[in-house]
Amino acid sequence: MKILHTADWHLGKKLDFFSRLKEQVEVMQEIESIADEQQVDAIIIAGDLFDNFNPPIEAVDLFYQTLKNLSNNGKRPVIAIAGNHDAPQRINAPDPLARASGIILIGHPKALVRPFSSPGNFEVVKSDNGFLELQLDRFDYPLRVIHTPYANEARMKQYLDEEDQKNSLNEALRSHWQSLADNYCDNKGVNILMTHLYMMQKGKPTPEEPEGERPLRIGNAELIDSNHIPKAIQYTALGHLHQCFNIGSQENPAYYAGSPLSYSFSEAGQKKQVIIIDIEPDQPPVVEKIELKKGRKLERKAFDNILDAESYLLANPESLFELSIRSDVYLTAEEISKLRRASDGIIHLIPLVNSPEEGSTPSRRINLSEDMETLFVNYFTSQHGQKPSQEILEIFNELTTK
Repeated sequence: MKILHTADWHLGKKLDFFSRLKEQVEVMQEIESIADEQQVDAIIIAGDLFDNFNPPIEAVDLFYQTLKNLSNNGKRPVIAIAGNHDAPQRINAPDPLARASGIILIGHPKALVRPFSSPGNFEVVKSDNGFLELQLDRFDYPLRVIHTPYANEARMKQYLDEEDQKNSLNEALRSHWQSLADNYCDNKGVNILMTHLYMMQKGKPTPEEPEGERPLRIGNAELIDSNHIPKAIQYTALGHLHQCFNIGSQENPAYYAGSPLSYSFSEAGQKKQVIIIDIEPDQPPVVEKIELKKGRKLERKAFDNILDAESYLLANPESLFELSIRSDVYLTAEEISKLRRASDGIIHLIPLVNSPEEGSTPSRRINLSEDMETLFVNYFTSQHGQKPSQEILEIFNELTTK
């Protein structure tokens, strides 16, 4: 059985005010093509389907159209759970209609997906709170999925009927997952856990959350220990962190699929991927990562002069930039305009004005008999470490002569 794992689509997300929708359309089509070319049997999407609770209509349309295409008209099951950027009610709302296309949408951690038959090639034959079992026509063994969408710590404990609030979230999840695994996940089927949580391997460095990502761990809130994944689980599909990597073992991998596009400059240079899992009962899965090619490249670049920056921008028209310019004076409006004419992809333009070493500018008495412009130049120099540009002086003179 081949399963495609993806996550963190963040449909509707912008990079500051720059829309990524065109890129998202292209990368969704790329994922659809990979699913067809690889002839995958099922698709799991591990949360953060949208970027916020009220996504734009274009993002909602893209989401439903992508799921419909991935489901191959109901012949291929698609299971999607909510992440911390998603409104659970929004994810749950279309579920009855989605099932007609073989799509299962799960917004809450203890959701019960009632058994149903798809008009295509599979049916949900068994379910419990936080668990479902599918039977695909072409296989003589079932696919079992323990599903845990995101909820904050207090709500997660409520969903899991954790009566003792002093018990840790780790313990509540361990108990919930283990109970489902004991009841339903023997070695005669494929057993998967999918969740949108901030999980780590005990004793390993804590993975960093991306810039712009709503943190799941605030204050003393817990990281989830990957050791609490039941032994019967063959593959764990994670969402939340935007880089693709494994926090499990080779025999029982637990992968963050990562996001399909780079959504912040902290992700500049990262490869974006989807994961194909080739899996059968009672065997370690074979994991293949397929790189995604669509989307504009994010680059952090620094230059010592405008000409070098302009040349690089013109040579890389498809990139999006966080651009830093080192200089002795502030950039003029004409210089800024020149850079922006060279590329429509400048998201951040950061002037790095060279400052003198501390203590190198001697203090001096203010001579109030000097003219206004000289006083301004001296003040500006004392505050910023260099003289104002001619453009700043012209603005100053215009303001003071009115």
